[in-house]
Amino acid sequence: MSSTIKVTPRSTRKPIKNLPTSTNITDQTTVEDVKIALARQANNMDHNRLGLYDAKKKILRDRRALIRKNKDVFDAQEIFVKDLGPQISWLTVFVIEYAGPIVIHLLFLPLRKYLYSSNPPLSSSQRLSMAMIIIHFLKREYETLYVHRFSLGTMPVRNIFKNSAHYWVLSGVNIAYWVYGPNSATAKSSSTINAWNTVGLLLFIFAEISNYQTHLTLSNLRTPGGTERGIPKGYGFDLVTCPNYFFEILAWTGVLMVTKSLGTVVFLIFATGQMYQWAWKKERALRAEFPDRYKKKKTVLVPFLAI
Repeated sequence: MSSTIKVTPRSTRKPIKNLPTSTNITDQTTVEDVKIALARQANNMDHNRLGLYDAKKKILRDRRALIRKNKDVFDAQEIFVKDLGPQISWLTVFVIEYAGPIVIHLLFLPLRKYLYSSNPPLSSSQRLSMAMIIIHFLKREYETLYVHRFSLGTMPVRNIFKNSAHYWVLSGVNIAYWVYGPNSATAKSSSTINAWNTVGLLLFIFAEISNYQTHLTLSNLRTPGGTERGIPKGYGFDLVTCPNYFFEILAWTGVLMVTKSLGTVVFLIFATGQMYQWAWKKERALRAEFPDRYKKKKTVLVPFLAI
């Protein structure tokens, strides 16, 4: 059964040329179907640029969701539309932002002679630091290409600069400059330093493997190309909301034990703060979406601590 709903611009300051004033929907029409239909009439613009909102001005993120299943849209018989600007795929953004630190750390090998007053060979601690950081981001690249399943297809192009700056500057240039210098703690060698390196490496290996396992759990909640959500359970998820973030923190703690650098501390503080916000956002989303089945957690990031 087909019906017509009103289409209203979300913003009068940024009108969408030739946007229709209404559109037809059926029981099987999805959010993405509406975007495609509206974009085709609006001069064949990229449908990914269109953001759809319900009567409460809440964006409809799930592109596979049925329009008629949204109570606020159905009751008002109206949908609001906004041009989100040029888009880029999430996969592309992740690949670029994770590639930055890999390239930057490798570039410090030929650039050291220009950046420091002297250029002695890298110590074993400096080589280990570089290897751990590069392995971490290579793992991220692999997961982006073969493990993660994205519910959203694209994000605004401007986000690539913000996201890349976090990794390229803080985990790339910031850490590399202080770790590979001739006077850094990693340039020295002693039995104490080597003991810290061993513990840090073991912690890093454990955390990276655990982080990968949690990413597999999250990936398996969604079918290929799907947008459905589920309640993650199992390894780590019974303790905190986002064990993947917790193991990420542990991995960088292992890196810190090897690099012994204030630059690594700075990155870890910024990263932990951001993951803490994401973890609480995830906790609130699970509570809202599965009020009867989800077991609320007070500890979203670090087991046994109310954070």
